Amino acid sequence: MLAEPYYYGEFEYPVGSGKFYKGSHEPIITKDLFLKVREKLTVAPKRHPGTIEFAFARLMYCGSCGSGISAEEKFKHQKNGAIHRYVYYHCSYGRDRDCKEPAIREENLISQMIALIDQVNIDKLKTTEKIKKEMERFQKFSYIAGNGNENISKNPKNIDLRNYAKYILLEGAKQEKRDLLECLNSKIYLKDRNIYLE
Repeated sequence: MLAEPYYYGEFEYPVGSGKFYKGSHEPIITKDLFLKVREKLTVAPKRHPGTIEFAFARLMYCGSCGSGISAEEKFKHQKNGAIHRYVYYHCSYGRDRDCKEPAIREENLISQMIALIDQVNIDKLKTTEKIKKEMERFQKFSYIAGNGNENISKNPKNIDLRNYAKYILLEGAKQEKRDLLECLNSKIYLKDRNIYLE
């Protein structure tokens, strides 16, 4: 309702054309008020200070108490002035405030997830078709960008989905990593700094 110009007396025809016409109806609000409301709605929501989105948080469970796994970042200052950022995943203590499960660094977690990809039946992932389409799109782009170089297949037939999934874990965006792990048919648990499937 707040996105409809109809309420300040105009309508778009045809819809999506960007052409607005004055209606014969009486407006409920002024155009100025409508634009102020739209401006407020398009402002990005404020995040709480210190809130960070982590790639693998809330996708795994503690192998000791069953709580969710959360993450935090830590910074180490070097003598030469360099600052190193580390991300640690650990039990959220939601079910057991005294859980003693140790934290694991993100690099170690990713290494184990890559090994985990070798254990799962990649063809049973819910995202298999999506991965295949993305690989085909990339290979077609590579073919065009390579000016038709015969070393790059124009129509790929043998797509290595397992290696592509590993690439996503290493180099993909946060959401790509999350999408991939959400497609596993089993829950992921973390116990003694090791991950395993349910």
